[in-house]
Order: sequence, then C-alpha cells, then structure tokens
Amino acid sequence: MTPGSSPLSGMVALDLTQIMAGPVCTMLLADMGADVIKIEKPNGGDDTRRMGPPFAGGWAAGFLALNRNKRSLALNLRDEQGRQVFRRLLAGADVVVENFRPGVMERLGLDYAALAQIKPSLVYCSISGFGATGPYRDRGGFDLVAQGMSGLMSITGFPDSPPAKVGVPITDISAGTLAAYGILCAYIHALKTGQGQTVDASLLEAGIAYTIWESALYFAEGEIPGPLGSAHRVSAPYQALRTQDGYINIGAATQATWEQFCRAIGQENLIEDPRFKVPGDRKAREGELAELLELTLSRQTTAYWLELLAQAGVVAGPIYNMEQVYQDPQVRAREMVIDLEDPELGPLHNIGIPVKLSATPGRINRRAPALGEHSEEVLLAAGFSPDEVALLVENGVVLVRE
Repeated sequence: MTPGSSPLSGMVALDLTQIMAGPVCTMLLADMGADVIKIEKPNGGDDTRRMGPPFAGGWAAGFLALNRNKRSLALNLRDEQGRQVFRRLLAGADVVVENFRPGVMERLGLDYAALAQIKPSLVYCSISGFGATGPYRDRGGFDLVAQGMSGLMSITGFPDSPPAKVGVPITDISAGTLAAYGILCAYIHALKTGQGQTVDASLLEAGIAYTIWESALYFAEGEIPGPLGSAHRVSAPYQALRTQDGYINIGAATQATWEQFCRAIGQENLIEDPRFKVPGDRKAREGELAELLELTLSRQTTAYWLELLAQAGVVAGPIYNMEQVYQDPQVRAREMVIDLEDPELGPLHNIGIPVKLSATPGRINRRAPALGEHSEEVLLAAGFSPDEVALLVENGVVLVRE
C-alpha cells in the first residue's frame, strides 16, 4: 500500500441499509476508502432522504451527513431481475450489509446461506433491533426502544424526573460502529483464510455495552443504579457545577486532582475536612460537596475558572452548544469540520473523521449521492452491457438519475 492511500482501498461493500445504524456502519467503511455501493429502492430510496431539515435543493441534511463517500444504485430487489443483478454484483464484492428485520433477506433469497454458495469468502453483516436469534428477533427496533430496554434510560437524567434518553441516537450509532468493527475483524479473517462469515449486531446489545459501571455495580452488589444527572457513578466531584454565568464540568476524580482543585479555587481547608477526606467520603456526600463548591465557583465566570484551573493542571471544561463546538480551536485543529464544495449543492459542512491514521488517513471525497446517481456507472463496471442496463431501466428494475 502506497503512503497516503486509503486503508480499505479495494474493499467493495454492497450496502442495503437505511435510516441510521446501517448507514453509520457503511459511512465508517467508506471514509476509510471502501467502495460502498448504496443499493436503494427506486421508489424514493432511503427514507432518510426525506427526514429532518431540508438543505439546498430539498436534500435532507441528515441524509447528507450519513451517506457521504458512497455511490447510489437504485435497484428493485422485489423483482427477480433485480435480485439477479444483485447476485452478479456479488462477484466483485467483499461485504454485504443490511438492516432489514430478520427474515426479510431470507424471503428475498439473498440471505447469507444463499449468497455464501456464490461467494464463500463473503462477509455478511446484519444490523437489527434485537439480533438474529432469541425470542425478540422478529421485532422491529428503534433507538428509543433500545435505550429503554438496555437500561440506558434508567440511568439518564436526574433522580425523581421522568425517563430521559441520551440526547443522541446512541444505540443506532453504537450498533453501526460495532458492526463496522465486526466487519473488519471478519474481513481480516477472510483475507487470511478465504472463509466468510456473518456479523450480527443489534441496537439492544449496543446499548447494554455502554453500561460498564452500572452493570459492574449490579453484578458485584446487586444494587440497581439510578440516574445521577451529570455526576459520576463512583467518583466525586466529577460533574457540572454552577458558576456565575453558567456551568463548568469539573473532573477531580482522583485524590491528587481533588487536592489540586481545592488549592486552585482557594479552598485548601476542604482537603483536611473529615467529611471529604477520601474519595469514598466525597462520593457519599456529593450533594453537600457540590453545594459547598458552588458557593465558591458562583463568584466568578466559567471562563475565569477555566483559565485558572488550566494553569493549575486540573481537568475541567465548558458545556458547549453546537455552534460553540465548531468554533472551538481544538475542534478545528483536529479537522472535525470538513468542508466540501459541491458543484450542485454548493459548500457542504461535514463532521470530520474522528480517528486519525498517520500513513493511510480516511478522507471525505464526495457528498452523499442522489438516488440512482451511479446506477449506470456501477452496472457497466460490473460487466453489464449498455443494452442490458437500458433494458433494466426500461423494465423499472433500475433507476438512473437523469
């Protein structure tokens, strides 16, 4: 591999996913250089094309965010001709990713058992609400439901408040990320041995995987954890505390950082206070401790405390809104905003690639595709003749963007 090339160059993924979890998975692959062919129904394509705030030309902003670096083939898999096209495409593919309900691909004759007979090295990833096995396998799943059933909503928010979910669709995103991880593990195995396999990821399990502290507490002591607001499960002070003009996040979890923090804010007396002497004491009295600390912190602004605590080596941070996030110099220095100039839509802002590879970095090369934008390109490259493509279009099996 030449320096600067993409790490997944040469991988071809047939992407049958839509909405959130699946497109996150395939976006991660595409950002690292995989050729992701997004296969969509000709009648409307991915439903995310119509979700969320519209962008220039009526494009949905969320679709643009999730489907960059991909090519679109509009193909009707409900038609046998369409399924034949898919099977022919399989010859040049390494990975298939789908997030239909369990059973849909079997009914189409495009499940792993059928496709592995054509391509034994195939990596076949399914993402669903509850996984491919178990009593709930046939249920549909959404992030909200998975957050509730994984325990996340029972530990989110403040005590004695109505149930609250995490502010982002975290089980969708996590399921997509874990699926990409599973695909890469299976792909490496296939490259070594020629043996393909299935990758089975679910929103429910992705949510449970986040509950490390809470599950550990339950397993060890049988205690059922509840919500803590911004506080930590085992450490204090490790939370948002009020200042003169807002809030500041303080991470004084260890004994050393606690003592640094007390000295920095002029409250050295708290170091020897028997109520807060050791970490367990501080956690047991974290409400009382927070009130005492806020008496001091509320005398100055968040910016004042951030500068003072940075000089003292105490971990602390502001609470940003989204505008402030993308104005932050560290966020910009780390290229977490990538701008593309598209001839059709104009300037597009993208969330940057969150993991940096020194020799083969990921790249954002193109916007999300229009429905059927690459249908002809993909089919011709796969060996279909122009006449075959024209006939597929005429029969309504393939949509080609005008």
